[in-house]
Amino acid sequence: MGKGVSPVSDQSGAARTEAPLLSVRNLTKHYPITTGLRSKEVGRVRAVDGIDFDVYPGETVGIVGESGCGKSTAASSLIRLEEPTEGTVRFDGEDITRYDQAELKAFRRRVQMIFQDPESSFDPRMSIGEAIAEPLAVQGLTDASRRREIVVDLLERVGLAAGDADRYPHELSGGQKQRVGLARALSMNPDMIIADEPVSALDVSIQSEILALMTDLQESFGLSILIISHNLAVIRQICDRVAVMYLGEIVELGTASEVFTNPQHPYTRALLASIPTADPTDRGTGIELTGDVPSPSNPPTGCRFHTRCPELIQPDDYAFEQSVWRRVMDLRQKLDGGTVDVDAIREGVVTEREPSETPDDVSATETKARLRDEFAIPQSLGDSRAESVLEAALDDLVSGNPAAARERLATEFATPCESQSPTLEDATAGQTASCLRLENELPPTELEQTVRSD
Repeated sequence: MGKGVSPVSDQSGAARTEAPLLSVRNLTKHYPITTGLRSKEVGRVRAVDGIDFDVYPGETVGIVGESGCGKSTAASSLIRLEEPTEGTVRFDGEDITRYDQAELKAFRRRVQMIFQDPESSFDPRMSIGEAIAEPLAVQGLTDASRRREIVVDLLERVGLAAGDADRYPHELSGGQKQRVGLARALSMNPDMIIADEPVSALDVSIQSEILALMTDLQESFGLSILIISHNLAVIRQICDRVAVMYLGEIVELGTASEVFTNPQHPYTRALLASIPTADPTDRGTGIELTGDVPSPSNPPTGCRFHTRCPELIQPDDYAFEQSVWRRVMDLRQKLDGGTVDVDAIREGVVTEREPSETPDDVSATETKARLRDEFAIPQSLGDSRAESVLEAALDDLVSGNPAAARERLATEFATPCESQSPTLEDATAGQTASCLRLENELPPTELEQTVRSD
């Protein structure tokens, strides 16, 4: 099988022997960054950077992740609404990336897409009936009365009335529009539906109705569904298997039950910890991701999650508390980015003191203490060797030599996560994840043990 793809299991954990309906291998979508009159390429936005997954007949697979991780781009690329940069997409055994326009038109009868925003999914000048019938006309059904029969049948199947065919989009609620979107997708009697955030624009009270309707229609039509969402509750409710994406890559893939009850990747654990709960006394594990999502035009080396990971692997020579190690690495990253402003730190100290004092009156000891406070680093790391390294780096920094501070921290506090790229490894039956902790068989962190025990 393809890179990082292990034999797929169903919800019971038994391996599936049937052929996948959709098989995606090394799907890549890069957007060039150009400059000048000649549009010289100076870089690339790596929106999707080599992902592998399968969707089996009758199965619902979810792709989940933060906004900007590449979920929607993956969906539009695999059906060639946008041309992929690299990779193969096999549907029912055929590579659709090699299709000509006639073959692509036939393929799109079998795979339909539901878009995120029901407001912008319809031409306001077309009635609902015309919008549903349009794909039928495009695919060659010229009998207007037959098209009308199909429209009426589909409207009733999605919980609307036959008379709604003569209404216009502005006359319908958001939930009704999304039902119409479902009806339009079903008009081709497809084998598969790709739903891109199908309920994100709807009220919570309507979301469950639409998801229940999708499940019922899946059973009635024998559909496979690929659903894109940042909403973990939606994914958990409707999906058989889940792929977790971060910065253009899939970092975990497995059955919904395994991913939600036994997450293997630190990013998955952080996502699950962010799910709100109705119990005000249950504050979860309090996993905090520091920093911003890196730019897909310049992703980090090694593990792409290492710049935010709360379970970052420590050097063998030191014994940090894990949360302190993460904060020291945050300082390292800010130094590497040139965003640690020592003068601003001193000015901040002065504002709390006598008006006559200046930043020059702030001692090196005070400046270093404030720097630690800025990054929530305790005044002692609890490891004498590590403390001497950090203290020397802070001395370099406050004395005006940030390059020396960067070099010292990079040399002494290096982590394999910034230099080694993990691959999807088997974690449990039917579950893979890309984390160096799995590859190196490292013991779970305290944070990991806490999440798994909840």
